Amino acid sequence: MDKIEFLILNNLINNEEYLRKTIPFLKDEYFEDHNQKIVFQEIANFVDEYNDVPTKEVLSIEVEKRKDINEDVYKQIHHLIDHLDGQPVEFDWLVDTTEKWCRDRAIYLALIESIQIADGQNDKKQPDAIPSILSDALAVSFDNHVGHDYLLDYSERYDLYNTKEETIPFDLEFFNKITKGGLPNKTLNIALAGTGVGKSLFMCHVASSVLLQNKNVLYITLEMAEERIAERIDANLLNVLIGDIADLPKQMFESKVTNLAQKTQGTLIIKEYPTASAHAGHFRSLLQELALKKSFRPDIIFIDYLNICASSRYRAGGNVNSYTTVKAIAEELRGLACEANVPIVSATQTTRSGYGSSDVELTDTSESFGLPATADLMFALISTEELEELGQILVKQLKNRYNDINMYKRFVVGIDRAKMRLYDCEQSAQDDILDNSKDEEYSYDEKPKKTFEGFKF
Repeated sequence: MDKIEFLILNNLINNEEYLRKTIPFLKDEYFEDHNQKIVFQEIANFVDEYNDVPTKEVLSIEVEKRKDINEDVYKQIHHLIDHLDGQPVEFDWLVDTTEKWCRDRAIYLALIESIQIADGQNDKKQPDAIPSILSDALAVSFDNHVGHDYLLDYSERYDLYNTKEETIPFDLEFFNKITKGGLPNKTLNIALAGTGVGKSLFMCHVASSVLLQNKNVLYITLEMAEERIAERIDANLLNVLIGDIADLPKQMFESKVTNLAQKTQGTLIIKEYPTASAHAGHFRSLLQELALKKSFRPDIIFIDYLNICASSRYRAGGNVNSYTTVKAIAEELRGLACEANVPIVSATQTTRSGYGSSDVELTDTSESFGLPATADLMFALISTEELEELGQILVKQLKNRYNDINMYKRFVVGIDRAKMRLYDCEQSAQDDILDNSKDEEYSYDEKPKKTFEGFKF
């Protein structure tokens, strides 16, 4: 019994939203198993006639009425129907998987039909029909949208203008200002910095703050071990110096983690891949596995970091330059963000010329100028000896699709490397840094608390 086909039948009778979404595109010929094909036929017939979802009892009765099956086949089908138990499956993954299955089956059947036509085994169609048959199969899609009619669809457009976009807020004032309240879904956001400046620290801090917003967080690391990332997040969330974590008594450590768990409804998953071994396809599979095994769907994804990901398009070590590879990785990650409907936060290295510089430009992006072209938000993290003495790090906007890049183009945030935290600086620290000191109106539904305000550990 094909697992995908069974999963489709299972959800057709147990998930009405899924049935309405997929039934127009499903065909009985797609089902390889004869018994599953019959069950699908009865589901489709019932929907056509009654515009409703059939129950298992209804299916059993309708199958029993059929004259084209014997008693043994009926028993097999009845057994199949009994096992349609309605276990929940992540909806978007299920729809995407069903769409791919339909396309794969359509292509397979189209190839078989084309071979039969070419061999003269099909007297109803001529060879000139083959391109059209293959083209139709390749075009199988669940997307019914044919475009926005500017003059007719004005109402939907107006409603969109007046709908507040869902975002993931920062707990840092100026990051919320430059993003108009946080990171929107379906976006790729990149921090640019030299080695040791604070790329991973930034991502660990933001991941920690998002967790405290009752959000689900997925942190993918290709540079450090899962345990090292968890250690940094422990220092951040448990308010402990990173060097002192190992010295905590186990009972105290357990108490702090338990107390933290009571402060959030979110979940943080940290997944490690070897450097340069994983690409967007692996991350997509991980999302599917997490949805099935843990009923976990992230609200935001962190990938530490972009340059050491692989590309699904190009083989590692192949005859492809680094510009092409890094650009492809960025495009694939942004595609994943769109598919998963989440913001993705990642990072990249500066070039040697940008390392240790007090100023960074887009030209200092390591290996690929095509990367900034793909990102929605890109900013540099800059550290100097003077800033380190002040406990600060400079942020410079390099690209911003959310707001005017010249508004707060440069600003500083406080940094506590011992506790792996960032925090807002006093306004006086910004006076000589901000390119435009004009303040703008800034509000969103729930302004984040100052770093860890109200949380006791």
